Amino acid sequence: MARSETKMKEGAAPFLEPGEEVLAAIVARPRGWTQTGASAGGGAAAGLIGGAIGGKKQKQNIDAAQQSGFELASPMALAVTPRRLLSLKVTAPIGLGIGMKVQELVSAVPVSEVDSIEVKRLAVGKTVTVTIRGVPFVLEVGAGADAKGVAEALERAKAAA
Repeated sequence: MARSETKMKEGAAPFLEPGEEVLAAIVARPRGWTQTGASAGGGAAAGLIGGAIGGKKQKQNIDAAQQSGFELASPMALAVTPRRLLSLKVTAPIGLGIGMKVQELVSAVPVSEVDSIEVKRLAVGKTVTVTIRGVPFVLEVGAGADAKGVAEALERAKAAA
């Protein structure tokens, strides 16, 4: 298990219900965040255009999550327990989980209301499409994140519920 996942599991403990445990977790941000920050290196005009597009994508995904009844933070831990899908606000990790700390529970929904979590590869990371109550929104995660493990944990939790 990666150091960051261990830190998320331990840091989430104060926000869990009695008897609840984190099965899997990843650090994520609303899709568009990387584009907003990474665009600055392409020159002033490219940075403004890329930043604007990235900002628009972020807003669309934050709004979609809210529409589904789920709130996002940036950065956040997306965590699955046997009962719930959680959004936990975390401090920005420096790398390999160093410096990351769980700060607060932002949102939670029962696993029965999560339709799916789908993972796709991206150039230097992955996108994670979460669908809650029929409303999809997209997150982005680093290449090393075990997003597939989170999707599998959700499926196991739903099957057991």
